[in-house]
Amino acid sequence: IDKADRCGLGMTVVRNSTHYGAAFFYPLMAVDRGMIGMTTTNARPSIAPTWGVEPMLGTNPMTWGMPSDEDFPYLPDFATSVTQRGKLELYGRLGKDLPDGWVIGQDGAYRHDTDGVLADLSRDLAALTPLGGLGEDLGGYKGYCNSLTVEILSTCLSQANFLKALMGVDAAGKSATIELGHSFLAIKIENFVELDAFKRQVGEICRALRSSRKAPGASRIYTPGEKEHEIWLYRKDKGVPFNEPLRKAFRAVKEKLGMPHELPF
Repeated sequence: IDKADRCGLGMTVVRNSTHYGAAFFYPLMAVDRGMIGMTTTNARPSIAPTWGVEPMLGTNPMTWGMPSDEDFPYLPDFATSVTQRGKLELYGRLGKDLPDGWVIGQDGAYRHDTDGVLADLSRDLAALTPLGGLGEDLGGYKGYCNSLTVEILSTCLSQANFLKALMGVDAAGKSATIELGHSFLAIKIENFVELDAFKRQVGEICRALRSSRKAPGASRIYTPGEKEHEIWLYRKDKGVPFNEPLRKAFRAVKEKLGMPHELPF
């Protein structure tokens, strides 16, 4: 961001890192300075390439933040797979089977057994599908290519580990650290156009989309960042929902670490 403030555009890369949390946090730092922000990160292999069944690429998000004249910025933040491991874990805690299209097995057929999938993802026996799903009919190759682009941006400039080097085991089969790569980009808007003009046009585009004709039965059209903003407004006052399986997991961590104080649930 400081580089962009001086030069109009700044980029940096990282290697030997770990999970860096919610990706949108970093573009928001740029947005707060009146800039466009972007970040990528690779991740442990879980996505199979189009026409493959072996987990090779991570869920690999490319996340943008752009200031707007609304109460929230334009903020697309999503994996390049149809779903991600966190959603599978949520289904596991809820005792729900997986729907068609999320995960494939070694035979190329969809899998629905949530607990089995969670175990098999780390054993190369199951894989997430890229955005667009299996094959090419619904554009699965586009999700695959987006994930691969993130892998290259996150590793080749920094010479970070990639693909199977992120499986968490070394050549001898022993546990090893998963050392990820990230990239970060900031663009100073005022080097191109007045900041208020940029914000106004972003807002106009998003408002036009939200006010367009809706599908039968649909009550609302959203733009990226809108749902998250509304959830934040609610949860900052009402709190974050914890179901019983999640409470149980937190209590187990508390006991394992010997934490003396009580958890607030």
